[in-house]
Amino acid sequence: MEILNKLRDNWKSGVTVALVSIPLSVSLAVASQTSPVVGIITAVWAGLFAALFGGSNFNIVGPTGALSGILAAYAIAHGAGSLAMLAVVAGVMILVAYAFKLERFLVFVPGSTILGFTIGVAFIITLNQLNFALGLQGLEKHEHFIENVLESLKHIGQASLPTVGVFIIFLILLFVLLRVVPRIPGAIILAPAGILLGYASVQGMVPVRLLTLGQQYPDLSAKLFLMPEFFFNRSLLITGLAVALVAILETMISAKIADGMTRTKHNARKEMLGLGLANVVTGLMGGIPATAALARTSLNIKSNATDRMSAVISSIAIAVISLVLLQYFVYIPLAVIAAILVFVAFRMVEMHQVTHLWKHDKKNFWLAMVVAAVTIYEDPIVGIFFGTAASLLLFMETLSRGYFDVVMNDINTGKNKLYSGEKLEEISKESHILAYSIKGQLLYINSKAHVSRFETNLSQYYGVVLRLRELHFIDTDGIDALDEIIGLIQKQGKPVVLSGVNSMIEARLKRELKAYPELSKKGMIYEKTIDGLRALGYEHLNQS
Repeated sequence: MEILNKLRDNWKSGVTVALVSIPLSVSLAVASQTSPVVGIITAVWAGLFAALFGGSNFNIVGPTGALSGILAAYAIAHGAGSLAMLAVVAGVMILVAYAFKLERFLVFVPGSTILGFTIGVAFIITLNQLNFALGLQGLEKHEHFIENVLESLKHIGQASLPTVGVFIIFLILLFVLLRVVPRIPGAIILAPAGILLGYASVQGMVPVRLLTLGQQYPDLSAKLFLMPEFFFNRSLLITGLAVALVAILETMISAKIADGMTRTKHNARKEMLGLGLANVVTGLMGGIPATAALARTSLNIKSNATDRMSAVISSIAIAVISLVLLQYFVYIPLAVIAAILVFVAFRMVEMHQVTHLWKHDKKNFWLAMVVAAVTIYEDPIVGIFFGTAASLLLFMETLSRGYFDVVMNDINTGKNKLYSGEKLEEISKESHILAYSIKGQLLYINSKAHVSRFETNLSQYYGVVLRLRELHFIDTDGIDALDEIIGLIQKQGKPVVLSGVNSMIEARLKRELKAYPELSKKGMIYEKTIDGLRALGYEHLNQS
């Protein structure tokens, strides 16, 4: 009875998503340099298995623009038939990540890198449509993306004006429909119109000659299975890892956004399992790597889906509709497919994220732009790995400075002040006592920065309080650095006090800090910083 209720509540949303998925899947398969029928196979099998075994009630999994740049480069280098095996390898890697709970480490891929990668892929999708948009045929294909763009531009004089006109008109109409009827995807309306135009062109009913999908792929027929090519080489591992990483990120982001739209909570672990199985199965069925598609997921929610049953229905509907209607899709002009893909590429980029970074975080803005440039010029794999590595280096550079606060008594006013700075001598001109607060982590990356601050002259202080309340993690290098700091202070004949030792590091300090037993024996370890300050003999400090 419950199943019947879910069917009743979700069949409309499922069919709606299917109607949008068919033209998009065909278009994205073409963008990935493979046959349109492969896109249908991917939408059916990946969508079905992700829905059955995943952890989100709303994610729609299938071919996406985020992966098409990587897939196109790999298909050009190794042949379109290699993409099925790539899906299997990526799926296995996702399952390995699931088994070892590696999704925890996705935090190492920051938003600026994802944004830059997305911008780069959007440009790749757009520029890859030059031949279709200009009506160019029979051009030499190169392994490198930029070389293909230059090849297209070199023959721009051979462009077909009717084709260019159709591309521009349909692209404008997609944006107009987005403004006029935002709840109805433009592809649903314009794909049939494009099919009618293409049919009229092929039959000579209009004085315009347009290259159609059927002319580009003459053996196009409705299938739900294609025998994959089974092989293995090192490039599969490298590219498979990049595909797996992008697929996981896109799927988790989509699921999180879906949670926000529906006020629900997805199961991230199950979603990883579902994504891995979806890619393995779609590869074995002859499809290409898949991930969650945010636009289709959003449409699913806006079409009043209530359960994963909607995604199941969508997959089945794609299969049924394709088997019946794919014969008509052969008439859709490639210029219309190009318009749909350029529209998809434009919609991939979240402009509010770009403007937010520009206004508030210039460093990460320029990092995103560099990642986009590397993605376009080199390839998407290099782009995302470069961005991740660069982000980690920037993070370590920031962390290496060592976060700290200093509370000091002003000899002129008798009041305490809170300071922050790079060097102690910059902020210690007029004070009696120093309370140095180490914040966050003390480890091999930033330990030298903290030590260097105590290599200055401390003669003006009565003593030093090392406040550890906000120190949440310390490693072996951090322990050694803390011992060195205490030694530097004592070497100048100044008493040192530890205060507010965080419970998360207290046991380790007792075991490993060489100075701890001596300080404890002298009674120089206090729970409150104000008690430590008073212990140094300054009775008139105001509590801060």
